[in-house]
Amino acid sequence: MVFQISSQEKKSSRGESFLKGTFILTIAGFVVKVIGSLNWIFVSRILGGEGIGLYQMAFPIYFLAMSVSQAGVPVAISIITAERVALDDIYGAKRVFRISMTLMLATGLAFSVLTYFGAGWLIDWQFIRDPRAYYSVVVLAPAIFFVTLLASSRGYLQGWQRMTPTAMSQIVEQIFRVITMILFASLLMPWGIEFGAAGASLGALAGAVTGLIVLVYYHWRLDRDIERDYGKHLKPLPGTEQQSTFVIMKRIFKLALPVSAASLMLPVVSNLDLLIVPQRLEAAGYSVNQATELFGYLNGMAVPLVNLSTILTASMAVSIVPAISEAMALKRPDRVYSQTAASVRISNFVCFPAFVIVFILATPISSLIYNAPGAGPAVMISAVSIVLLGLHQVSTAVLQGMGHPTIPMVNMILAAAAKVVLNWNLTAIPALGIMGSAWATAADMGVAAVINLFFIYRFTGYHIEIGQLLKTIAAAIFMAIAVKGFYDGTMLLWGIGAISTFGAVFFGIVIYLAALVAVGGMHEADMASIPMIGKFGIRLMRRIGVFKDEPEAHSDEKDGISK
Repeated sequence: MVFQISSQEKKSSRGESFLKGTFILTIAGFVVKVIGSLNWIFVSRILGGEGIGLYQMAFPIYFLAMSVSQAGVPVAISIITAERVALDDIYGAKRVFRISMTLMLATGLAFSVLTYFGAGWLIDWQFIRDPRAYYSVVVLAPAIFFVTLLASSRGYLQGWQRMTPTAMSQIVEQIFRVITMILFASLLMPWGIEFGAAGASLGALAGAVTGLIVLVYYHWRLDRDIERDYGKHLKPLPGTEQQSTFVIMKRIFKLALPVSAASLMLPVVSNLDLLIVPQRLEAAGYSVNQATELFGYLNGMAVPLVNLSTILTASMAVSIVPAISEAMALKRPDRVYSQTAASVRISNFVCFPAFVIVFILATPISSLIYNAPGAGPAVMISAVSIVLLGLHQVSTAVLQGMGHPTIPMVNMILAAAAKVVLNWNLTAIPALGIMGSAWATAADMGVAAVINLFFIYRFTGYHIEIGQLLKTIAAAIFMAIAVKGFYDGTMLLWGIGAISTFGAVFFGIVIYLAALVAVGGMHEADMASIPMIGKFGIRLMRRIGVFKDEPEAHSDEKDGISK
């Protein structure tokens, strides 16, 4: 289903299309992960296993305090700001930001103080078993204050559909975090391992402060653009009712709390896995050591690969929220429908080939990255989660943008309950073992995604385009055959795992794209909506004759949706 977007509709120079924003955030996500991976190599060498252990004892306390103090506020601010901007209520948008920053100043300061003065209590009451972790907790405390301000600022700029500030601040934050961790861990290590771990913990503070400085610059640029487009003296729109501060804060909490509760479900589910999976593996006949090893294969190796494969859909989830909120504020159900359809199509377009690569090359990838071929079965089954997690991320963001954040939260609780039941039963089956737990994780994502899509259908009438889905699956099947054949053939010829694995990935992607074009799963208009690389792709396809008979494509720059 395709909708025409009026060319007379006001185009904003304020923000990016949601697809461009997705592309920017995806690149930033890859850069941040690469830097982070390199960082742990150096920090692990400096601190050793014991020092890393002390750091990891303090970090969950910091993460919990940070999560509670933020309470999903970035999503809430993004939604409300996008609504105000869509209605040209710029005064209202800036007022929302001032109120949210005041709220974040108070909560961030409160949790920083509580963490700082509660560090000793955490040691005394044995929540942290090793008293040497005290210094790391104390050092992390002030970082909470700056991270809450960082979150609020990002949410406001995302509400203007400016994703570049978030991306740049994430990269700068990670760079300074890493430099500080390595530098101060090295400098303080001679004083004792506990001080070395505390030095590494200083990275969180350095990263948050520098990330905030970057956002200050982008706020200045935004204010300059607002002044240019709307004038210096912004006033409430005539006839608009100015909500009280209490009403705005109540709306922020109403939107933020379900998002925060949903995000807290992830560590809760992880802890349930910790309680259930090893125990049920032992019931399946594995020893304690074997159960521990298999659990590490799943949570420490398979899950990170799934998360890496869904960086683009995670970025899209951030970008689509304000875009949907804007369409809702403008009372444009056609735009909500088309943006939802585009995000689901792109999710499938990216996640299916990622699933094929991880599923077919599970053991080679496990050997190459982790030097653990035994992780292959867990990685292979976990690959199913890639497609389902992508749909879950995108559908959750659509519902949040529509102002229904409670629905995804409830769905996650129902899905988690299903996962617990499946974990308990499937993992104890000797023939499945850890693969049973991987299937339970896939079911967790699948249940949440399906229920989300059901509610999206109820609100918008959108349902997955079966024809397009079948074409994507057909292209993925061709890709799977190509990947398997290339890998097996080159291993017989050369026997070099790295070359065969990387070669199979590259060859498979080429076959996937070619098959997608051949079965009619990709058109010029679809490619035109892909930021930056879309125009290059169109020129390439025209040069080889693929698009020569198709009408010239147009896309709405604001939506990233083909007309």
